[in-house]
Amino acid sequence: MPPTAIEPSDLRALSGYTVPLVLLLAAAITGRRSLPIASAWRIAQRAAVLALGAAMASLLVGMVWPVTSGLGTGWPIAFAVVLLLITFVGWVITHYSATYLAGEQGQHRFVRWLLATLAGASLVVVTGNLGMLVAAWLGTSLALQNLLTFYADRPQAQMAAHKKFLVSRLADVCMITAAFLLLVSFGTLQIDELARQITAQTEVPTGAQVAVVLISLAALLKSAQLPFHGWLIQVMEAPTPVSALLHAGVVNIGGFVLIRLAALVASVPAAQVLLVLVGSLTAVLAAMVMSTRISIKVSLAWSTCAQMGFMVMQCGLGLFDMALLHLVAHSLYKAHAFLSAGGTVHQSIVRRMAPVIVPPSILARVVAAAVGASMALAASWLFGVYLLEQPALIAMSVVVSLSLAPLLAGRVDKPSTRWQLRSVTTSFIVAAIYFGLHRLLHSWLGTNELDLNPALRSLPLAAWIITCFVLLFAAQAAVAVWPAGAFAQGLYARFYGGLFLDEWFTRLTLRVWPNQRQALPTASAVRSREAVS
Repeated sequence: MPPTAIEPSDLRALSGYTVPLVLLLAAAITGRRSLPIASAWRIAQRAAVLALGAAMASLLVGMVWPVTSGLGTGWPIAFAVVLLLITFVGWVITHYSATYLAGEQGQHRFVRWLLATLAGASLVVVTGNLGMLVAAWLGTSLALQNLLTFYADRPQAQMAAHKKFLVSRLADVCMITAAFLLLVSFGTLQIDELARQITAQTEVPTGAQVAVVLISLAALLKSAQLPFHGWLIQVMEAPTPVSALLHAGVVNIGGFVLIRLAALVASVPAAQVLLVLVGSLTAVLAAMVMSTRISIKVSLAWSTCAQMGFMVMQCGLGLFDMALLHLVAHSLYKAHAFLSAGGTVHQSIVRRMAPVIVPPSILARVVAAAVGASMALAASWLFGVYLLEQPALIAMSVVVSLSLAPLLAGRVDKPSTRWQLRSVTTSFIVAAIYFGLHRLLHSWLGTNELDLNPALRSLPLAAWIITCFVLLFAAQAAVAVWPAGAFAQGLYARFYGGLFLDEWFTRLTLRVWPNQRQALPTASAVRSREAVS
């Protein structure tokens, strides 16, 4: 018989599955206590390099021989990009950890679970079967649990890991139930086949709708959305490489799963509304809390909470290309931010020692937001992004306009034409990059052909998002201009406490499942620790 030709899809699967296999094998080898720790780190670093090379090969195969999936030709390449992102961040963290943990006890355990976590995360990306995705996501969470409790003598670390364990198991129950309902509804767990069947139907079965809502709920739980966010803030007690791995990689898996199952999410309006409401509220409230924090690492943690909210909000709107761009950018930024936290602290101290700058007036901020809006409109027109046809894109343009205001507000009060032109040019470049990448990914991934964006036409969702972010802009402006006013002081007390949502959730979790290993530290002890850090 003639030899069977190797299909491009086989090459992509071979290179993709090589990543978790290499990492799992290395985890099994390095976990042996009889192996010298220096050798364990060398094996881990070489495994990270091999995984990175396999991810590059997977991306290359996808670009040379595109493979059509249930979402179109461009999506497998996008998933290869995420696989490359995971292996790159894993390679960096593995090399960083070898130096960071030098002399620490339990390094064999750390290496084993670090590689296992990376293997699970990479398997979530490469698998095309929903059942295997659920199992890999569960395995990633359990492996990360051992990293979070690396310092077993720290009560705060134990409490954070305890709360995360409960939240993650609830999310796992949602995912397992959703997989069962989808199997009953469509007779398959192959993700591409699920996408084809659900997009071909005029009416989604009730069981499938419940399944997609459960998947969205699981993504919200594992993405640390309010009020299930406390564990993400408190895992700062874990080693810095673990914080970087969590914030740059593992917590982003919820957003990736929504992108991976985009055809399902876009077919169930209830899931879209849930994602938009919870994501937008988390993004706004976490951004306000972040501005009150003293500790650099805790501020970064609240930033991650807000960014995850923004990403799931984009998924709820059907802007999966923007969510994918957000995922990649956030992962790279947070990995760098945590691994260079010491330098960040130094820069913060330098800024505090600098002369006090008078904040821009309210009028200057309003004018800056209006100028930012004109820059966003010009950039969207330049790349053919028609905002008026899609209310969701109007909402995103408002968010971009408000984010550009800080670049412009400081110059509005100053008469220097040179600095004003420079600020306007910079804001236009930022808006152009944002809408340009959106246009590129949108056409590349081919979402128009599949009609994945029904929520783009939802005027109530767009109005809700605009209202939320305008209120955030107004509150931040009022606090900056009148920091000693009654409004600012009232907000500060509430938002510094995180609206006390985590205290409520912690009491609930301790009633449901008490943490027998460590007692809960007092609130005053937590604030004292943060002030010292």
